[in-house]
Amino acid sequence: MRKVTKAIIPAAGLGTRFLPATKAMPKEMLPIVDKPTIQYIVEEAIDSGVEEIIVVTGKGKRAIEDHFDVAFELEHVLEEKGKLDILEKVRKSSHVNLHYIRQKRAFGLGHAVWCARNFIGNEPFAVLLGDDIVEAQVPCTKQLIQQYERTGRSVIGVQSVDPDQTHRYGIVDPRTKMDHLYEVNRFVEKPVKGQAPSNLAIMGRYVLTPDIFNYLEKHEVGAGGEIQLTDAIQKLNEDKGVYAYDFQGTRYDVGEQLGFIMTNIDFALRNADLRQGLITGLEEIMERELGKELIAGWSGRR
Repeated sequence: MRKVTKAIIPAAGLGTRFLPATKAMPKEMLPIVDKPTIQYIVEEAIDSGVEEIIVVTGKGKRAIEDHFDVAFELEHVLEEKGKLDILEKVRKSSHVNLHYIRQKRAFGLGHAVWCARNFIGNEPFAVLLGDDIVEAQVPCTKQLIQQYERTGRSVIGVQSVDPDQTHRYGIVDPRTKMDHLYEVNRFVEKPVKGQAPSNLAIMGRYVLTPDIFNYLEKHEVGAGGEIQLTDAIQKLNEDKGVYAYDFQGTRYDVGEQLGFIMTNIDFALRNADLRQGLITGLEEIMERELGKELIAGWSGRR
């Protein structure tokens, strides 16, 4: 069995949920406190044992390449001024060896993965989506790699979501369960609200065998008029079997506004330099908003 040493990070989306901020800035570069979201994804891949990463980009995404490039002048200035702690952070992003390919048209996640087929070749590989940051004792992708090594089959990362949120995700219809590992009847992309087969949602982490490209190359259009990765996974499941793994860890949804804001607050509260000031600021905001509600309620009773 070949080891998983390669990963694909799709980053060609338009970021419409964050417009106008993403008009000129890739959504993957929006920061969680002081680090772009995509850097969390890259670091997870590396911590999972991945040796080569290809980022699938699109028009207006050059800032991603610049971020992971070496910034000689900046590093020199930081070193001269003795700002070694900041220099270390900058170098951590600059000394990552990434490859890039463009998805020239927005045909969906399945098409983005297919664009990287020549880089992957005939090897198993991981896919990490930038809308989800996962904090775990064992990196999420590494957990999936371990399950791939155990089963020899593709493994999809899942976690439970509220039943009223299932229409937002790819959903798993599970069959049998072994610990946290599920055999799967079918994978359903964004089921109609109230008709999901379970509340086990696909959470943006995959370990796939190269067989997946046999289905993606057909370019069959699915939900939203796009080529869906979930549809190809279902066909692979029908032919060879695909597992779902309920991974351990805390998942943060940074692909929509409220989740992005809450993630920033959560991460900032763990920062010793920011924690007390943030708590004080939040308390002041809550007091002000509560006062507005009380005044509005009093005025409404008059």
